[in-house]
Amino acid sequence: MVQDYNAYTATDRQVWNALYSRQRENLSDKADPRYLACLDQLLPVMSADKIPNYDELNAVLTKATGWSIHVVPGLIPVEEFFKLLAQRKFPASTWLRKPEELDYLEEPDMFHDIFGHIPLLLDPQYAQFMEDFGKHGVANLKKSHVIRQLQNLYWFTIEFGVCEDPTKIYGAGIISSFGETNHIFDPETTIYPFELEKVLGNSFINSEIQGHF
Repeated sequence: MVQDYNAYTATDRQVWNALYSRQRENLSDKADPRYLACLDQLLPVMSADKIPNYDELNAVLTKATGWSIHVVPGLIPVEEFFKLLAQRKFPASTWLRKPEELDYLEEPDMFHDIFGHIPLLLDPQYAQFMEDFGKHGVANLKKSHVIRQLQNLYWFTIEFGVCEDPTKIYGAGIISSFGETNHIFDPETTIYPFELEKVLGNSFINSEIQGHF
């Protein structure tokens, strides 16, 4: 699959602009500085002004850390997912949510995939972690309990990871969501210390705002 850039409509461009503009401002004092620095490194290839062209993004990404974007239709089987990460290829869709879905989307669209995940792949340490994560998954595909543990680890770090002292967010599921970002800083939100064994055994729900981090 490839990104059909000419297929994007005026509505798509308005949605991207609205999502990017709102969230970039919202993240200015909430996101981990490393994420914000990487996001700025992608200017002007990725900005509010236009939907990102994956060929242009890949040129920057591959030069920096050897990663690239691999176009997929949506959610993919876990085996394919791990294999792509092990090859420094990040699976990303090319479709955008509808205007009425700006605040929350159950299935990830390209704003989640690109705005949420891609910037930190410019960071060498993070890029290596993602490759190692993929390789570990490939090596354990026949061990269902290990795969489940890896899915939990991915969810509570790559998707919904939070740093503390002070509280800063880096997980793509939070970074790409206006509601999740603000929810983190609600006094009633529970943020637990990172304990690997508990994370591996914890479960998650992907259809609603997260209850704990």
